[in-house]
Amino acid sequence: MSRSPKFLIVMGLILLGSSLLANLLFLSKDHQFFSGSSHINSAPSFEEEFVEGDDSQKKRIAKIDLFGVIAQEIPGDVGSSMVDDLILQIRQAADDDSVAAILLHVDSPGGEVTASDNLYHELTLVREDKPVIVYLDSVGASGGYYTAMGGSHIVAHELCITGSIGVIMQSLNYEGLSKILGLSTLTFKSGALKDLLNPARPASESEKKLVQGMIQETFDRFSSIVIAERNFPDHKLPGEVSDGRIVSGKQALDLKLIDATGYLEDAIADARQIAKLPEDAPVIRYNAPFHLSKLFRFLGQKQDTNTKVQVSLVPESFHLQAGKLYYLSDHLFFRR
Repeated sequence: MSRSPKFLIVMGLILLGSSLLANLLFLSKDHQFFSGSSHINSAPSFEEEFVEGDDSQKKRIAKIDLFGVIAQEIPGDVGSSMVDDLILQIRQAADDDSVAAILLHVDSPGGEVTASDNLYHELTLVREDKPVIVYLDSVGASGGYYTAMGGSHIVAHELCITGSIGVIMQSLNYEGLSKILGLSTLTFKSGALKDLLNPARPASESEKKLVQGMIQETFDRFSSIVIAERNFPDHKLPGEVSDGRIVSGKQALDLKLIDATGYLEDAIADARQIAKLPEDAPVIRYNAPFHLSKLFRFLGQKQDTNTKVQVSLVPESFHLQAGKLYYLSDHLFFRR
């Protein structure tokens, strides 16, 4: 019984797809897609990409990119989040005897308080054995600057936006809208402050005092780290930045918030000099290895047939969460 050409084409496509899937499974070393999300304890490794210099030399500089908002909710390529990815890269560079220095390339308005602190902590552990040079590019503000405090030497572009030493928490109140719509909220709680920042009613004075106390405690942590890392006298921040304002890279140098201004190549040159490497010492960067889950995630994305231009400074997956503390230069955001 003869088969129709259409049937044969369909069967051929099925066989081709099955073969492709089998090969992808074989190439995916840890079969992460089927074994669940990765955990930082499994310490997967990133692939190396040569950037510049003489690749024949044994001692190298590892360039790690911190781009965008610092947040646990943003998915990672290897770890469960972008923060995990950065920590894995830092640890990989720290454990690699051929890596003589780390260059952290920052272009970030900041992000979550604990995420920024975790990255700062990781860098302080590494710098005990290897110099950590930080380059602040277009933006290195708030949590981005907080993270940079873990570096041994900080370079910034003269036109970089940095500073923004402060903390922010936001909440939404829709009490007025509820009255217009004739809606009311019924809340049962075990204590007076259990429904802190309830958007259906005004905040009480005790709530405002509690939240402001948390803000002050978190700000004190930020400012104390800057004061200690930058060796400011009298244990005080310069008055010009104590109110949370942003400053340019040039102003940051005058205020001693950074060590030098320049371009990325200047930061690389400083890294080579500080690590006592030749002027053409190689620079590498890390790339996430292929995972089958990335392919399925890409194929599962909704394709928009309408051509349109979107401008955003943050990933589509990130949103400011009410009641959450951020080291974030909030004015850099387009409101959603």
